[in-house]
Amino acid sequence: MEEQLHRAKVLIVDDTPENLDILMEALGGGYAVVAARDGEKALRLARGPAPPDIILLDVMMPQMDGYEVCQRLQSDPATRAIPVIFLTALADEESELRGLAVGAVDYIHKPISIPLVRARVAAHLNLVRAKRQLAEQVQALTEAARLREEVDRIMRHDLKSPLNPVIGFTGLMRSAPELTDKHRYYVELIHTAGLKMLEMINRSLDLFKMESGTYAYQPTAVDLAAVTRRVAEDLDPLATGKGVGVEVRGEDVAAAGEELLCYSMLANLIKNGIEAAPPAGVVTIDLAVEGGRGVIRIHNPGVVPEQIRETFFDKYSTVGKQGGTGIGTYSARLMAETMGGEIAMATSDADGTRITVRLPVPAVEVGS
Repeated sequence: MEEQLHRAKVLIVDDTPENLDILMEALGGGYAVVAARDGEKALRLARGPAPPDIILLDVMMPQMDGYEVCQRLQSDPATRAIPVIFLTALADEESELRGLAVGAVDYIHKPISIPLVRARVAAHLNLVRAKRQLAEQVQALTEAARLREEVDRIMRHDLKSPLNPVIGFTGLMRSAPELTDKHRYYVELIHTAGLKMLEMINRSLDLFKMESGTYAYQPTAVDLAAVTRRVAEDLDPLATGKGVGVEVRGEDVAAAGEELLCYSMLANLIKNGIEAAPPAGVVTIDLAVEGGRGVIRIHNPGVVPEQIRETFFDKYSTVGKQGGTGIGTYSARLMAETMGGEIAMATSDADGTRITVRLPVPAVEVGS
């Protein structure tokens, strides 16, 4: 019984009873078959509560021929998607072209070949199923996109809003004279965790938009040297704690980009270099203009593990780093590409690791 309910439904329209009997006998074993002897009844069945999955339609019929029936089916949104195969004794090219023009998907010529009818019906029903599956996938993707937008809204407003007092009040409390060293340490932990969570929220929002091509990029002239020095200063506690030096060298370089993206990109890459450098090592950042591009080269004496060299800039690619997420270098690549730039990595036991970022030079120089 369940198999019967899931069988495809075929509507056969022909004014000749013998043709109806032959086709119903041929298709009745594999499909749920209904019949109509004129165009009006065919339209009623097609527009009814249980429409057919496919229609076999005779061309030459009294009152309303197959061409008109097909045109009416095509003009109705409720029946437009039902494939129509014409059954006809007309074998001339003009008749076939007319049938295709009014919306038929195929032709079967009379006298009818039963194996051919079965093969054509099966083929077009497979296409119908494939189209439905594709439509369902598109619907699922559309729903997923809607949910992502909803998550975006929640993260932008619902999650970030409670962080404001957490970050703000702990920032004020850190300097309160009545706090003991122990309590000040705890407040500092809360403040740092709040800042880190805010950074993660902002990064996930921007990365999602870059991945989906919806990021509203607004380039300006960015002083890369100034941004790089600021990043180095902000990462100084990390470098000092690891016993690693950071040195910024080279000329003043301007790039076409967004200052926040440049800062985030360089912070990810320089932080990665500091974490990868051995104790007493030095991370160097060289700035230059080459071939009409602003170039930043970040070198550290450490070596990228062999198992992630090919996937260094891929999402979630990390190994051996405590607390590593594999997002830092991936997001740096996304940011560089969003700004019209490119990024590359070279590593070896002899030379350590060098990451090279090339960004467009702005049409208007910084400060002009």
